[in-house]
Amino acid sequence: MLIIGIAGGTGSGKTTVVNKIIKSLPAGEVAVLPQDSYYKDSSHIPPEERSKINFDEPAAIEWTLLVDQLKQLKEGRTVDMPTYSYLTCTRQEATVKVEPRDVVIVEGILVLNDPVLRDMMDVRVFVDADADDRLIRVIERDCVERGRTPMTVINRYQDVLKPMHSMYIEPSKRFADLIVPQGGNNTVAINLLTDYIEARLRKAHAGAALNY
Repeated sequence: MLIIGIAGGTGSGKTTVVNKIIKSLPAGEVAVLPQDSYYKDSSHIPPEERSKINFDEPAAIEWTLLVDQLKQLKEGRTVDMPTYSYLTCTRQEATVKVEPRDVVIVEGILVLNDPVLRDMMDVRVFVDADADDRLIRVIERDCVERGRTPMTVINRYQDVLKPMHSMYIEPSKRFADLIVPQGGNNTVAINLLTDYIEARLRKAHAGAALNY
């Protein structure tokens, strides 16, 4: 199993990179564990207070659960990945079954921050993008998918996203094996990454065949 960590700022193009990796490999060969699925449950907090939750700091994530489920996948076991709703800011009752695959991608803004999780990764990637481009994508996404107004998104960007990016996300770049500038538009970097993944898989499959 090849474990790949893909980090980067909000709106940097991480999902685009992940999708291009998935499309470049045979169907069913990749499993994805999004960091967003592991936000701590906030159902005990009054609804009016949930909008003030800081989702961009490491303390918001249940790292122990993410690490434990990644270990189970590595051991060949299927896991029930939690789901999280940004509309209600609560963990949902429904879970998603994730089966072990040749490639497991752990994706999220903070996935290179946790040292235990980081040490489990075979490849660490940081998707970089201009701050203005990221802000535009965040406004588009949050207004459409999360029901927020443009002014609410801009205020949150100034008060939370920007300082948290400087404090936690940008510094994690130093742990990356590969930095992808220009986000999901950098086809050269993405092709290099997918070529490397395919080479690793071919080597692993060849070794397994010899042992068999």
